[in-house]
Order: sequence, then structure tokens, then C-alpha cells
Amino acid sequence: MYKKYEKVKEILKENKQEHLLIWYDKLIEQKREQLLDRILTIDFEQINELYKQAKQKKDFKECKVEPLSYIDKEKLSKEDKEKYEAEGKKEIAEGKYAVVTMAGGQGTRLGHNGPKGTFELEVGEKKPLFTLLAQTIKEANKKYNVTIPWYIMTSRENNYKTTDFFKRHDYFGMGEENIKFFIQNELPMVDVKGKILVDEAGMIKDAADGHGGIFEAMNKDGIIKDMKKRGIKWIFIAGVDNVLAKMVDPILTGLAIENKCLAAGKSVVKSNPKERVGVFCKKDNRPSVIEYTEITDEMAEARDENGELLYGESHILCNLFNIKAIEEIAKNKLPYHSAFKKAKYIDKNGVIVVPEVPNAYKFEAFIFDAFERLDDMAIMRVKREEEFAPVKNAEGVDSPETAAKLYLDYIKNKK
Repeated sequence: MYKKYEKVKEILKENKQEHLLIWYDKLIEQKREQLLDRILTIDFEQINELYKQAKQKKDFKECKVEPLSYIDKEKLSKEDKEKYEAEGKKEIAEGKYAVVTMAGGQGTRLGHNGPKGTFELEVGEKKPLFTLLAQTIKEANKKYNVTIPWYIMTSRENNYKTTDFFKRHDYFGMGEENIKFFIQNELPMVDVKGKILVDEAGMIKDAADGHGGIFEAMNKDGIIKDMKKRGIKWIFIAGVDNVLAKMVDPILTGLAIENKCLAAGKSVVKSNPKERVGVFCKKDNRPSVIEYTEITDEMAEARDENGELLYGESHILCNLFNIKAIEEIAKNKLPYHSAFKKAKYIDKNGVIVVPEVPNAYKFEAFIFDAFERLDDMAIMRVKREEEFAPVKNAEGVDSPETAAKLYLDYIKNKK
């Protein structure tokens, strides 16, 4: 290990990050080994470049931004609806469909100590988010007389507890072989001077690289290979916190097939022009999403001849991809965006610092950046009360209380 230690010291000196070994002598041997191995995997050139980009203000004025057309599910003719549904049902029943759930987060914001997917929602009785999602997939399995494989993206932080949860729940009777886990990638957090942070345990302060990292993670962990082996053609990707996500959707699938698109997404109309959500659009003639921080007041409030918002289709993180699109996207990394966050760390004197204001950059890739690598995609507007009940905040908007009410109302109306 001495040679490895000397090699790491040399690399850190070259990159002016020598402080990363400040806690080294206080670590047990196993942790020392882990720290050295982690440092050897860091692409310092990449981190330096991301830090430089974080300090620069992005200018989107060079982009040509236009509205992206969509299909309103409620306004489909009976004939079109039946046509799309028949196309989609055929693919699902033939075993060409899979579901991916992004579940790398913790339930900290909800006051829950554990993976977010294990947070219990009060829906008549307390049920974990994973249980509610499993019910949806099991219903589809029964309806289409098929076994839909379920892939779950975890994080280094919650992987053990997530996989253990599924073991204890006997994989919800779906079979261990039909539920696969893969781990989200991470990147170090850096301070305002570009120094990588050391966490409270003396290790590298890593953070998940955003939901856009899913394609690289699927490729790295053999998920794409497993899908191809099973003959999977269509993959629905959504977050763990939307308890109304209609993950097995023949109409959306049929819409993508009929329009010869390799991807499709669901939207809900913005509740008001200033709602803080990303919206579907076209950037330089490619499908994309424009964040609420990027959109001008003029664009946000612009309406068409029918009074509809021109940029009113909210991206709700419910997307369908053809396996060909996923393979292509996974070949190259998506761009990273920076977020300025509060992060605890150990300073150069070995003192734990708990900041009161943002002090560090976190680097994330966004799944919607993948859309710009496609020629086109189909967008289907759905009803918020039927397909979008996120659990994000402890109280208020998008809280367990609002999500539970939407869920229970939907179940009641469905009967």
C-alpha cells in the first residue's frame, strides 16, 4: 500500500489537492485503502473543467428556442386512442417492455432515515413508495400476462438498504431474477476555490451525478446488455417519488411507434405561467427542456390562438426510450450542470465545518439533455390528478399529504 500512497501523494501535489489526505492517518487500514482507491479514480482534469464552468454564467441567447408540439391524451379521437393502445399492448404482451426506477436519493427532506423508496405514505395504511410502485407493475403483469422486468437505480449511499428492503419483502413476489439493481455514479463536490471537499468521515465528499447519469450507469453495470438479452425494446424511466406514475403505458408506447420516434415523454400543463418547473421545447430544432431559471417572463406568459401557454408542458420525469436510443446516448457523457449547495466538510485543520450558507458546487447531468441527441420525440399531455403525485417536500406542495390525497382520489375514481 506504500507505493499506492506515494503515487496518490504525487497526483494530489500535481493537482494542488494535497488536503485530501488530511484525515488519512486517523483512518483504519481498510478505510485508508478505500480512500486511496477513490482518489485514483478521480478525473482531476474533468473536475477542474467543471469548476471553471460553474464560475461562468451560461448564455442561452444563442439558442433558437421554440415550442414543442404535443398530443393531449384527453383529446385523442376514439380511433387514434384504440390504434395507439393496440400498438403498445402488442409490444408489452410480447415481453418487449421494461421499467426503470431512479431511486438513488435519501428521504432526508421528508424526515426519513433511509432510502426515499422506503418512505411510508399514509394511504389508508402505511405503504412504502416501493410497495406502491410494485403494485402498479404487478397489475400490469397480470393484465398483459407477462413478466415486466424492473430495474432500480440506487446510489452508493443507499444501495445496501434498498436491496435489503427488497429481500425482506421477498421481491414483492415478482421474482429476484426480474428485479435488477444498478448504482448511480458520483462526482466529488468542490468549494468556491476549486478544492475537493473531505467529508465528516475523512473520505471524499461525493454526490450523485444527477438523473442524467442513468445512461452511463446502465451501460457500466450491464443493464443495457441484460435488457437486450431479454429482448427488451421499450424502457420507461421515472423517479421513485411519483406514486401515480403510469409506468406501463400502451398509449404512450403506441404513440412513439406511430410517430416513428425513439423516445416519448409525458407532460402536465403548468398550473400557472410562473410555476417553477422545466418545460418541453425545441432548442435549435431538437427536442429539449428549458428550466424555469432559463425562461424569460415573456416566453413563460406567451399564449397561442387558443389561449394555451406556448411553453406550458411541464416535464414530469416520465419518459419512454427505445433501446436503440439508450445505447446511443450511453456512448457519450451528457453535459454536467452545477448547483451551489450547503455541504458539511472537514477543513485543512481537521475541524468539521457546518455551513449556514451554500459553500460548494455539486455537478449533475439531467436526463432531458439526452433529448437533444434525438431527431424528435413524442410528447403526450396527461392529467395531473391521474399521473403526477410527487413526494418531494415534508409539507405543503408536493408533500406526503398532497401525494396521498391524489393517490387515494385516483384509486377511488378508478373503481
